[in-house]
Amino acid sequence: MDYTNKDGIVSTEWLAENIDTQNTKVVDASWWPTGTQRDGRAEYLDSHIPGAVFFDIDDIADPTAPFPHTLPSAELFADRVGRLGLGNEHHIVVYDNVGGASAAARAWWMFHVFGHTNVAVLAGGFPKWLREQRTVEDGVPLSSPTLFRPRQNFSLLRSLEQVREDLDTHFEQIVDGRRAERYHAPQQALAPGSRAGHIPSSVNLPVIELIDSRELTLLPADSLKKCFENHGIDLERPIIATCGEGVTCCLITLGLYLLGKTDVANYDGSWAEWTKHEELPVELD
Repeated sequence: MDYTNKDGIVSTEWLAENIDTQNTKVVDASWWPTGTQRDGRAEYLDSHIPGAVFFDIDDIADPTAPFPHTLPSAELFADRVGRLGLGNEHHIVVYDNVGGASAAARAWWMFHVFGHTNVAVLAGGFPKWLREQRTVEDGVPLSSPTLFRPRQNFSLLRSLEQVREDLDTHFEQIVDGRRAERYHAPQQALAPGSRAGHIPSSVNLPVIELIDSRELTLLPADSLKKCFENHGIDLERPIIATCGEGVTCCLITLGLYLLGKTDVANYDGSWAEWTKHEELPVELD
């Protein structure tokens, strides 16, 4: 069984053959959470796929939001990606320097939210590109600013209020992509100020289970479908994807997209937002 929506992902072989075509634009979205002592931008400057521009999910974000890398306005997104030389006419290929490519999936989802569907994630990302000893470069490539016209698709986004409403209607399934030890964590296992638990009735599917541990790519279609079904997720019903900060859950969205499922939205605020509202219910187990 092949992926239904093959356009969501490209191989390193494909990119190597098409990297010099006029409409192909490569984007490095490498990102590391606070506290990891790694810097995605610095690593990009040191080494990246030739011609790649750097997409900073913490900069292409709402500067007024209380949570990190919150989805920006359409105007800000259009300004930032236009300055990177990314326009509506381009086929955009996104990667990051982590196996599993959650930050690349985040950038992929953001482009979809703002109406640009001609975008794909590089299977295996930069680690696979390096393993295959393909060409890299350093520094910042020359790029000419261009015009990006956004067309916002609100169906791909859920707010706190919409997720809260779903607790009553149960119209959409809530799938939490955090690690099991975070989803099930007792309060005493967490850092001071953190809140244990998860959104009531949400299903835990740690995104690491969607990744081939050797190739660091998303699982083949049959295995991917089985993974969702083994967690009790009904692929005939709409889904809200959530996680810790709205990044890793984008791998859930991408995986489902590859299987042909498009009625999937991300809860952008995710647990970082939900847990700050003491009045909201949580489940502990």
